Amino acid sequence: MPTTNLHAELSTREAPTNTLAPLWDLELIRKYDLSGPRYTSYPTAPQFSDRFTHEDWQSAMALSNSRGSPLSLYFHIPFCETVCYYCGCNKVITANKKRALPYLAALKKEIALQAEHCDTTRPVLQLHFGGGTPTYLDDDQLDDLMGEIGQHFTLVPDGEYAIEIHPQTVNPERIKRLRSMGFNRLSLGVQDFHPKVQKAVNRFNSLEEVAALVEAARANDFAAISLDLIYGLPHQTCETVSETLSQVINLRPDRISLFNYAHMPELFKVQKQIDSAALPEPQEKLAMLHGAIDQLMSAGYVYIGMDHFALPDDELAKLQRSGNLHRNFQGYATHGDCELLAFGVSAINAMGDVFAQNYKDIESYQAALDDNQLPIAKGISLSQDDLIRQSVIRELICHFRLDFDAVDSKWKIDSRSYFANEFEALKPLAEDGLVTLTNEGVTVSDTGRLLIRRICMVFDKYLSKRVSNEVASPRFSRII
Repeated sequence: MPTTNLHAELSTREAPTNTLAPLWDLELIRKYDLSGPRYTSYPTAPQFSDRFTHEDWQSAMALSNSRGSPLSLYFHIPFCETVCYYCGCNKVITANKKRALPYLAALKKEIALQAEHCDTTRPVLQLHFGGGTPTYLDDDQLDDLMGEIGQHFTLVPDGEYAIEIHPQTVNPERIKRLRSMGFNRLSLGVQDFHPKVQKAVNRFNSLEEVAALVEAARANDFAAISLDLIYGLPHQTCETVSETLSQVINLRPDRISLFNYAHMPELFKVQKQIDSAALPEPQEKLAMLHGAIDQLMSAGYVYIGMDHFALPDDELAKLQRSGNLHRNFQGYATHGDCELLAFGVSAINAMGDVFAQNYKDIESYQAALDDNQLPIAKGISLSQDDLIRQSVIRELICHFRLDFDAVDSKWKIDSRSYFANEFEALKPLAEDGLVTLTNEGVTVSDTGRLLIRRICMVFDKYLSKRVSNEVASPRFSRII
């Protein structure tokens, strides 16, 4: 059942066109829809070791300084006033706003400690506040935190500075205030507009509220607006998802993320609040995704990959067309030349060939900072093999192709022999039309783009067993 390939020849070296919607093969999707990593990093977080030391981090920072690369900063704000039953994020649910005060003090100390080791003259090209709900903090707290960051790091006028918001925690007046702090990009967690779905997941925001925030963001010159949606929630149907999408499309955000709800109550206890009997059947989830991709592409959005869509003139779409799209711990990204410094509980730094993650619980995080120590819990120093595989996985997941000559030139290897076992493992996928294998490289087909995580898994040496169609890891969500 092979499907038409995106390119007859890889040598054209052009990004894939967006013709995915007509090439929908349910049998293939069911066959390859395993559990697997999302590859926001390689190696993935389960490979991080608690043997990683502060000295390892300091050495990584020293090398980062010598490279002189620009910076990307991430800040994790874990607090939420109410719980969303679908959520798998690292969060603290409390209506007591005083709970945030010691955390903010610790966060400021971490900023100062990291800055002591960092060449802070390097420009900050990207900044992102995630959570949790960053707008759980009030305007004065956010303004103060941005001021603290500005005192220690070099924020630039043309940087991409984003904040995630829960629409019910923000009004148009707050949007104006956020812009005055320096934020110029917004990510709104909408999820679904249908009242029955919202009640089932305890997440409420009306179309009118979201529309007012989008209008206010445009009036205050926010450069980009992103809306997040979820499919596979309780009581969703193809019709209700399509209705929410129509309402979102009418708002014309620059980017839309359509995430698959992964029901894993054994890992995320809050998901036990969801009635599993109300969840759509797998076949209907596939139909939802198929209809959503078709609807979004018909509305002019470009399918970037996995769960991301963007307007053609958005920077993500432009970079994918030029072959320069990047992927990091925040997902698809626009700056591949930045070193990522991350702050807050569970946050992950990425500096060259080193990943370092903070403690996941607030108590340990704050205790380390009380002792004037960086709150690093674990990390990993990447081997040469890790770096090679990282670049291959990133190229596949961002641009859906692999050019053997480019890999060989960059890494001074013979990729045909280096990855001989992996290319053998790709042959069944090629027979099913997910990829095309030639002497020049690998090209992912339109149907294969939906299953790109499965294709990338072939190159992941850390998976416990050689990937087969029967293997699925409980620590990861399903692909679709």
